[in-house]
Amino acid sequence: MASEQFETIVVERPEPAIARIVMNRPEARNAQNLQMTYDLNAAFDRAVQDDAVKVIILAGNGPHFSAGHDLRPGAKNQAGADFPPVGNWGGFAEPNAHGRFAREQEIYLQITRRWRNLAKPTIAEVHGKCIAGGLMLAWACDLIVASNDAEFCDPVVTMGVCGVEWFVHPWELGARKAKEMLFTADVWSADEAHRLGMVNHVVRRGDLSSFTLALARRIAAKPAFALKLSKEAVNRSIDIMGQPAAIDQAFALHQLCHAHNLQEFGMVVDPAGLHPSVKKTANV
Repeated sequence: MASEQFETIVVERPEPAIARIVMNRPEARNAQNLQMTYDLNAAFDRAVQDDAVKVIILAGNGPHFSAGHDLRPGAKNQAGADFPPVGNWGGFAEPNAHGRFAREQEIYLQITRRWRNLAKPTIAEVHGKCIAGGLMLAWACDLIVASNDAEFCDPVVTMGVCGVEWFVHPWELGARKAKEMLFTADVWSADEAHRLGMVNHVVRRGDLSSFTLALARRIAAKPAFALKLSKEAVNRSIDIMGQPAAIDQAFALHQLCHAHNLQEFGMVVDPAGLHPSVKKTANV
Protein backbone atom coordinates (compact mmCIF):
# COMPACT_ATOMS: atom_id res chain seq x y z
CA MET A 1 0.00 0.00 0.00
CA ALA A 2 1.56 3.28 -1.10
CA SER A 3 1.22 6.21 1.29
CA GLU A 4 1.97 9.92 1.44
CA GLN A 5 2.63 11.70 4.73
CA PHE A 6 1.45 15.20 5.59
CA GLU A 7 1.92 16.84 8.98
CA THR A 8 -1.51 15.84 10.27
CA ILE A 9 -2.82 13.24 7.79
CA VAL A 10 -1.66 10.19 5.88
CA VAL A 11 -2.81 9.49 2.33
CA GLU A 12 -2.96 5.82 1.39
CA ARG A 13 -3.59 4.13 -1.96
CA PRO A 14 -4.97 0.71 -1.05
CA GLU A 15 -5.82 0.30 -4.74
CA PRO A 16 -4.97 2.47 -7.76
CA ALA A 17 -8.54 3.77 -8.08
CA ILE A 18 -9.04 4.47 -4.35
CA ALA A 19 -7.42 7.16 -2.20
CA ARG A 20 -7.78 6.82 1.58
CA ILE A 21 -7.15 10.02 3.54
CA VAL A 22 -6.52 9.31 7.22
CA MET A 23 -6.60 12.05 9.84
CA ASN A 24 -3.56 11.41 12.00
CA ARG A 25 -3.76 13.37 15.25
CA PRO A 26 -4.76 10.50 17.56
CA GLU A 27 -3.35 12.26 20.62
CA ALA A 28 -5.83 15.09 19.96
CA ARG A 29 -8.64 12.69 18.99
CA ASN A 30 -8.23 14.03 15.44
CA ALA A 31 -9.46 17.46 16.45
CA GLN A 32 -9.20 19.70 13.40
CA ASN A 33 -6.65 22.48 13.75
CA LEU A 34 -5.68 24.87 10.96
CA GLN A 35 -2.86 22.61 9.79
CA MET A 36 -5.24 19.67 9.40
CA THR A 37 -7.76 21.85 7.56
CA TYR A 38 -5.28 22.75 4.87
CA ASP A 39 -3.62 19.31 4.82
CA LEU A 40 -7.03 17.79 4.13
CA ASN A 41 -7.72 20.35 1.45
CA ALA A 42 -4.41 19.65 -0.28
CA ALA A 43 -4.99 15.89 -0.13
CA PHE A 44 -8.53 16.19 -1.50
CA ASP A 45 -7.25 18.40 -4.32
CA ARG A 46 -4.53 15.92 -5.28
CA ALA A 47 -6.98 13.04 -5.28
CA VAL A 48 -9.43 14.96 -7.48
CA GLN A 49 -6.70 15.92 -9.94
CA ASP A 50 -5.36 12.35 -10.13
CA ASP A 51 -7.35 10.78 -12.96
CA ALA A 52 -6.55 7.29 -11.67
CA VAL A 53 -8.48 7.97 -8.45
CA LYS A 54 -12.22 7.37 -8.69
CA VAL A 55 -13.26 7.20 -5.01
CA ILE A 56 -11.95 8.98 -1.89
CA ILE A 57 -12.29 7.58 1.64
CA LEU A 58 -11.93 9.84 4.71
CA ALA A 59 -10.98 8.02 7.94
CA GLY A 60 -9.34 8.73 11.29
CA ASN A 61 -6.42 7.14 13.12
CA GLY A 62 -6.74 6.31 16.81
CA PRO A 63 -9.80 5.72 19.00
CA HIS A 64 -12.08 8.32 17.41
CA PHE A 65 -12.97 9.71 13.99
CA SER A 66 -12.85 13.35 15.14
CA ALA A 67 -13.46 15.36 18.29
CA GLY A 68 -14.31 18.43 16.22
CA HIS A 69 -12.56 21.79 15.97
CA ASP A 70 -9.36 22.12 17.98
CA LEU A 71 -10.03 25.20 20.13
CA ARG A 72 -6.55 25.25 21.65
CA PRO A 73 -4.02 27.79 20.34
CA GLY A 74 -1.51 26.36 17.88
CA ALA A 75 1.75 27.43 16.29
CA LYS A 76 0.03 28.07 12.95
CA ASN A 77 -3.32 29.62 13.70
CA GLN A 78 -3.62 32.71 11.53
CA ALA A 79 -6.03 32.17 8.67
CA GLY A 80 -4.93 33.98 5.54
CA ALA A 81 -1.34 34.28 6.84
CA ASP A 82 -0.04 30.87 7.91
CA PHE A 83 -1.76 29.23 4.94
CA PRO A 84 -2.82 30.70 1.58
CA PRO A 85 -6.61 31.13 1.57
CA VAL A 86 -8.69 29.02 -0.78
CA GLY A 87 -11.90 31.04 -0.46
CA ASN A 88 -12.82 34.48 -1.77
CA TRP A 89 -12.90 36.42 1.50
CA GLY A 90 -10.22 38.73 2.84
CA GLY A 91 -10.03 40.72 6.05
CA PHE A 92 -8.56 38.01 8.27
CA ALA A 93 -6.52 40.55 10.26
CA GLU A 94 -9.41 42.98 10.74
CA PRO A 95 -10.61 43.49 14.34
CA ASN A 96 -13.78 42.23 15.98
CA ALA A 97 -16.61 40.62 14.00
CA HIS A 98 -15.01 41.44 10.64
CA GLY A 99 -11.94 39.29 11.21
CA ARG A 100 -13.85 36.53 12.98
CA PHE A 101 -16.42 36.33 10.17
CA ALA A 102 -13.65 36.21 7.56
CA ARG A 103 -11.80 33.45 9.40
CA GLU A 104 -14.85 31.22 9.90
CA GLN A 105 -16.10 31.90 6.39
CA GLU A 106 -12.78 30.58 5.06
CA ILE A 107 -11.91 27.64 7.29
CA TYR A 108 -15.36 26.31 8.16
CA LEU A 109 -18.04 27.39 5.68
CA GLN A 110 -16.36 27.75 2.29
CA ILE A 111 -13.85 24.95 2.70
CA THR A 112 -16.53 22.48 3.83
CA ARG A 113 -18.70 23.48 0.88
CA ARG A 114 -15.68 22.95 -1.35
CA TRP A 115 -15.21 19.41 -0.02
CA ARG A 116 -18.91 18.66 -0.37
CA ASN A 117 -18.67 19.56 -4.05
CA LEU A 118 -15.54 17.56 -4.90
CA ALA A 119 -16.07 15.99 -8.32
CA LYS A 120 -15.56 12.42 -7.11
CA PRO A 121 -17.49 10.16 -4.72
CA THR A 122 -16.35 10.43 -1.11
CA ILE A 123 -17.00 8.05 1.79
CA ALA A 124 -16.61 8.90 5.49
CA GLU A 125 -15.38 5.90 7.50
CA VAL A 126 -16.51 6.81 11.02
CA HIS A 127 -15.62 5.07 14.28
CA GLY A 128 -15.69 6.14 17.91
CA LYS A 129 -16.79 9.71 18.54
CA CYS A 130 -17.78 12.15 15.82
CA ILE A 131 -18.39 15.44 17.58
CA ALA A 132 -19.34 18.95 16.36
CA GLY A 133 -16.77 19.82 13.68
CA GLY A 134 -16.29 16.09 13.14
CA LEU A 135 -19.89 16.00 11.94
CA MET A 136 -19.00 18.62 9.34
CA LEU A 137 -16.23 16.37 8.02
CA ALA A 138 -18.55 13.38 7.76
CA TRP A 139 -21.47 15.39 6.36
CA ALA A 140 -19.27 16.81 3.59
CA CYS A 141 -18.87 13.26 2.28
CA ASP A 142 -21.34 11.57 -0.05
CA LEU A 143 -21.68 8.35 1.97
CA ILE A 144 -21.12 7.53 5.64
CA VAL A 145 -20.18 4.07 6.90
CA ALA A 146 -20.12 3.86 10.70
CA SER A 147 -18.86 1.26 13.13
CA ASN A 148 -21.41 -0.07 15.60
CA ASP A 149 -19.66 1.83 18.42
CA ALA A 150 -19.75 5.20 16.62
CA GLU A 151 -21.42 8.09 18.41
CA PHE A 152 -22.49 11.44 16.97
CA CYS A 153 -23.14 14.72 18.77
CA ASP A 154 -23.33 18.46 18.21
CA PRO A 155 -22.98 19.97 21.71
CA VAL A 156 -22.38 23.51 20.47
CA VAL A 157 -25.67 24.84 21.90
CA THR A 158 -24.18 24.24 25.36
CA MET A 159 -21.51 26.79 24.34
CA GLY A 160 -24.17 29.36 23.53
CA VAL A 161 -24.00 28.90 19.73
CA CYS A 162 -26.70 27.58 17.40
CA GLY A 163 -24.90 24.49 16.12
CA VAL A 164 -21.80 24.01 13.99
CA GLU A 165 -20.97 26.26 11.04
CA TRP A 166 -21.90 23.74 8.32
CA PHE A 167 -25.52 23.64 9.44
CA VAL A 168 -27.15 20.74 7.60
CA HIS A 169 -28.83 19.12 10.61
CA PRO A 170 -32.39 19.35 9.16
CA TRP A 171 -31.18 17.77 5.91
CA GLU A 172 -29.31 14.96 7.64
CA LEU A 173 -31.69 14.19 10.53
CA GLY A 174 -35.06 15.65 9.60
CA ALA A 175 -36.44 18.80 11.20
CA ARG A 176 -37.83 17.42 14.47
CA LYS A 177 -34.85 15.21 15.27
CA ALA A 178 -32.51 18.05 14.33
CA LYS A 179 -34.23 20.26 16.90
CA GLU A 180 -34.10 17.56 19.56
CA MET A 181 -30.41 16.81 19.00
CA LEU A 182 -29.53 20.50 19.09
CA PHE A 183 -31.75 21.41 22.07
CA THR A 184 -30.52 18.51 24.22
CA ALA A 185 -26.95 18.10 22.89
CA ASP A 186 -27.62 14.37 23.28
CA VAL A 187 -25.44 11.71 21.68
CA TRP A 188 -27.04 9.63 18.94
CA SER A 189 -25.80 6.15 18.16
CA ALA A 190 -24.76 4.72 14.83
CA ASP A 191 -27.99 2.71 14.72
CA GLU A 192 -30.06 5.84 15.36
CA ALA A 193 -28.13 7.75 12.69
CA HIS A 194 -28.77 4.89 10.28
CA ARG A 195 -32.48 4.85 11.15
CA LEU A 196 -32.68 8.58 10.43
CA GLY A 197 -30.98 8.15 7.06
CA MET A 198 -27.76 9.99 7.94
CA VAL A 199 -25.59 6.85 7.84
CA ASN A 200 -25.59 4.42 4.91
CA HIS A 201 -24.26 1.34 6.73
CA VAL A 202 -23.42 0.25 10.27
CA VAL A 203 -20.87 -2.54 10.62
CA ARG A 204 -18.76 -4.17 13.32
CA ARG A 205 -15.77 -2.08 14.35
CA GLY A 206 -13.36 -4.77 13.18
CA ASP A 207 -14.99 -4.85 9.75
CA LEU A 208 -15.23 -1.09 9.22
CA SER A 209 -12.19 -0.51 7.01
CA SER A 210 -12.63 -3.65 4.92
CA PHE A 211 -16.34 -2.96 4.40
CA THR A 212 -15.68 0.65 3.40
CA LEU A 213 -12.93 -0.41 1.01
CA ALA A 214 -15.22 -3.01 -0.58
CA LEU A 215 -17.91 -0.37 -1.02
CA ALA A 216 -15.38 2.00 -2.59
CA ARG A 217 -14.25 -0.80 -4.90
CA ARG A 218 -17.81 -1.38 -6.11
CA ILE A 219 -18.21 2.32 -6.83
CA ALA A 220 -14.81 2.58 -8.53
CA ALA A 221 -15.88 -0.11 -11.01
CA LYS A 222 -18.32 2.37 -12.56
CA PRO A 223 -17.41 4.90 -15.31
CA ALA A 224 -15.69 7.96 -13.84
CA PHE A 225 -17.70 10.54 -15.79
CA ALA A 226 -21.02 8.92 -14.90
CA LEU A 227 -20.02 8.93 -11.22
CA LYS A 228 -19.12 12.61 -11.35
CA LEU A 229 -22.34 13.59 -13.08
CA SER A 230 -24.48 11.44 -10.77
CA LYS A 231 -22.99 13.24 -7.79
CA GLU A 232 -23.51 16.57 -9.53
CA ALA A 233 -27.15 15.74 -10.26
CA VAL A 234 -27.93 14.86 -6.65
CA ASN A 235 -26.01 17.83 -5.20
CA ARG A 236 -27.68 20.29 -7.56
CA SER A 237 -31.10 18.81 -6.68
CA ILE A 238 -30.40 19.51 -3.01
CA ASP A 239 -29.16 22.99 -3.90
CA ILE A 240 -32.40 23.73 -5.76
CA MET A 241 -34.28 22.72 -2.61
CA GLY A 242 -32.52 25.61 -0.88
CA GLN A 243 -29.72 24.01 1.14
CA PRO A 244 -26.98 26.58 0.31
CA ALA A 245 -29.19 29.53 1.28
CA ALA A 246 -30.24 27.76 4.48
CA ILE A 247 -26.60 27.09 5.42
CA ASP A 248 -25.63 30.71 4.74
CA GLN A 249 -28.51 31.99 6.87
CA ALA A 250 -27.60 29.67 9.75
CA PHE A 251 -23.95 30.76 9.47
CA ALA A 252 -25.04 34.39 9.93
CA LEU A 253 -26.97 33.40 13.07
CA HIS A 254 -23.88 31.50 14.25
CA GLN A 255 -21.91 34.75 14.00
CA LEU A 256 -24.64 36.60 15.92
CA CYS A 257 -24.25 34.06 18.72
CA HIS A 258 -20.52 34.74 18.81
CA ALA A 259 -21.13 38.50 19.01
CA HIS A 260 -23.61 38.04 21.87
CA ASN A 261 -21.27 35.75 23.82
CA LEU A 262 -18.40 38.19 23.38
CA GLN A 263 -20.48 40.90 25.05
CA GLU A 264 -21.85 38.57 27.70
CA PHE A 265 -18.74 36.56 28.62
CA GLY A 266 -15.79 38.32 27.01
CA MET A 267 -15.25 35.33 24.68
CA VAL A 268 -17.11 34.08 21.63
CA VAL A 269 -18.62 31.05 23.38
CA ASP A 270 -20.26 30.50 26.74
CA PRO A 271 -17.37 29.14 28.83
CA ALA A 272 -19.79 27.01 30.87
CA GLY A 273 -20.17 24.75 27.86
CA LEU A 274 -16.46 24.20 27.20
CA HIS A 275 -14.83 20.89 28.03
CA PRO A 276 -12.45 21.25 31.00
CA SER A 277 -9.50 20.20 28.84
CA VAL A 278 -9.82 23.32 26.70
CA LYS A 279 -11.55 25.79 29.02
CA LYS A 280 -8.33 27.55 30.08
CA THR A 281 -6.56 27.42 26.71
CA ALA A 282 -9.39 27.81 24.21
CA ASN A 283 -8.52 29.85 21.15
CA VAL A 284 -11.90 31.53 20.98
